[in-house]
Amino acid sequence: MKLVWATLSTALLITACSNNADTDTTAEQASEKGWQTTFFDDFETFNTDNWQDQILWVNNEDQCYVRDGAFDTREVSNGTLKLRVVDLGQKRPCDNMNKAGEQHPDTQYVAGRIASKNKQEFVQGKWTARLRVPNSGQPGMFPAWWLLGAYNNEPPVQEADETVCWPMTGSGELDIFEHHSDGGPNHYAARIIKNEGHCGGGDWQSQMLVQEATLDKFHEYSVEWMNNDVIFRLDDVEVYRIKDEGHLLPEPFFAILNFAKINDSPMTSNWTMEVDWVKHETWVE
Repeated sequence: MKLVWATLSTALLITACSNNADTDTTAEQASEKGWQTTFFDDFETFNTDNWQDQILWVNNEDQCYVRDGAFDTREVSNGTLKLRVVDLGQKRPCDNMNKAGEQHPDTQYVAGRIASKNKQEFVQGKWTARLRVPNSGQPGMFPAWWLLGAYNNEPPVQEADETVCWPMTGSGELDIFEHHSDGGPNHYAARIIKNEGHCGGGDWQSQMLVQEATLDKFHEYSVEWMNNDVIFRLDDVEVYRIKDEGHLLPEPFFAILNFAKINDSPMTSNWTMEVDWVKHETWVE
């Protein structure tokens, strides 16, 4: 069963972080206010307690997601995670399936996608990743750092309650960083996918910010729930606020990092999204 928190008190946070903390440490934590870290991964290793490969076909993407970093699509080295799209030079079979049960056609491109589904899931709070994408703006590029509701019915379906279709409540989506090459280099999108009330009914445009950033440099990209607002930040500076809609996203969310290819344009260089760390924090009053 998933852990669902409508609210998270200081006492619950302390229990979750350390069941064995001594009395002095507990008292010190209880006296602190502000953001408290509930999850942090600095990618010294690929920790399977935090992440799993997510293998599926969505958005008519051209690449095939592969497991276990096959073909160098996923690498952890020198303290960072690298997710890549790799051109194999010739087409090969792909086992990725879409929502309708159709199999991805043969493709010469493979890529990495990882998710914290059923590993690290949290209600609201603040999610942040420090990452960079060199050589941005090349045709077909589609790297992303985003959240999806934990009751989503897309693969892998591992628990009985994973029955909710996108983007209904329970399967909501927030995109914290999404670089779409059609707009050129050095920009990204941040958004909430607005739920239109039926399966597959997602409004991508009305709650979206397009923000400039030097994508080849590391930046911190975050989203937080605060006083029923949803706030997007770049290097901890607010860049976009959606007011009075935090309650529309009450479910636990898991994190996704992936690099997709969205058309058949040839690749002219290596495509890599490099991630320094990911964390989740909870606000303590």
